[in-house]
Amino acid sequence: MEDFIKYQAQTSPNPLAMKISHAKGSYIYDNTNKAYLDFVAGVSACSLGHQHPRVVNAIKEQLDQYLHVMVYGEYIQEPAVELAKLLANNLPEPLESTYLTNSGTEAIEGAIKLAKRYTGRGEIIAAKSAYHGNTMGSMSVMGHEERKQAFRPLVPGIKFIEFNNIADLDKITTKTAGVILETIQGGAGFIEPKDGYLTKVKERCEEVGALLILDEIQPGFGRTGKLFGFENYNCTPHILVTGKGLGGGMPIGAFTASLEMMNTLQLHPKFGHITTFGGHPVIAAAALATVREITESNLMAEALEKEALIRQHLVHPLIEEIRGKGLMLAAMTPSADITNEVVLRSQDRGLILFWLLFEPKAIRITPPLTISKNEIIEGCNIILSVLNEISNEQTL
Repeated sequence: MEDFIKYQAQTSPNPLAMKISHAKGSYIYDNTNKAYLDFVAGVSACSLGHQHPRVVNAIKEQLDQYLHVMVYGEYIQEPAVELAKLLANNLPEPLESTYLTNSGTEAIEGAIKLAKRYTGRGEIIAAKSAYHGNTMGSMSVMGHEERKQAFRPLVPGIKFIEFNNIADLDKITTKTAGVILETIQGGAGFIEPKDGYLTKVKERCEEVGALLILDEIQPGFGRTGKLFGFENYNCTPHILVTGKGLGGGMPIGAFTASLEMMNTLQLHPKFGHITTFGGHPVIAAAALATVREITESNLMAEALEKEALIRQHLVHPLIEEIRGKGLMLAAMTPSADITNEVVLRSQDRGLILFWLLFEPKAIRITPPLTISKNEIIEGCNIILSVLNEISNEQTL
């Protein structure tokens, strides 16, 4: 613990600080070999749980062939090519060309650059309460001033609209290069688009020659019952951004667009977007195995069945609503204090839960797609026991 605090840079003054021994399936084990049922999946990243054999085998096979050999895009490396091809085969036209990155926030940076390069415009419109990452460009389109003010000045030319507010669409004009939205707002509390909102945004973009960028870093890869969240809302973006669940527990991001659009990064200037380790063969092999497993199994349909099971079991006076879709859910309590107690006490009882960035009353429930129905019931029962305990304390 002392070394963790002293030598590894911290993101908050109160890390959970569990010492990890190993992880397998739906469980993480600490150094005393205590098992913790994982209802978070590395913040939606471990789509297939921990140490999924198909992913591990793909990594081991690639390790025996080669690791990094050249900066992105120069050599033909089969895992990266096959991954990009598989994504194209599972995406609607014209989403056919993918640029692989090291993380979701880097993919957001690339998508913003691509929108500006393709349209020749400088204005980007984002949503209030949006979260797209923490590098300077992605932070600039974050819709939460409290988290940005210490790092200003940020990228200029950013405007904000309110998610699900049709009246705000007039702010998208011929000056706008791109509108970037989360398909489902994550940090804000798993807010879904309503009444054809995304379709209306895209229509407005096409009226004025702007591009719609959809951030699927959290909802992507089966979590909402479809391979991509936008498939639930009848809206194909001009640029798609993915990450997290794509890698099966390995670090990756990607942005995808038409070949015509992506080719604009080749010239004027050359190397319009560069990364050394993007498309790393080991990471790409893991991602390829992950997407194949998701698309070749019944996990997407089961995500909706498991959502129904969670909603069926998590009924309690201290749960006001459950937001989200599939296995991207947020249980809302009456206060931040109650949510904090649920997260912390559940960990003591062997269940991993977590918070959302901007909605302090939300309990994050984003387990691996591979979680069993019995494990879901087990986790829900722990949450209910904690809520009962809190209710009893409130009546004393």
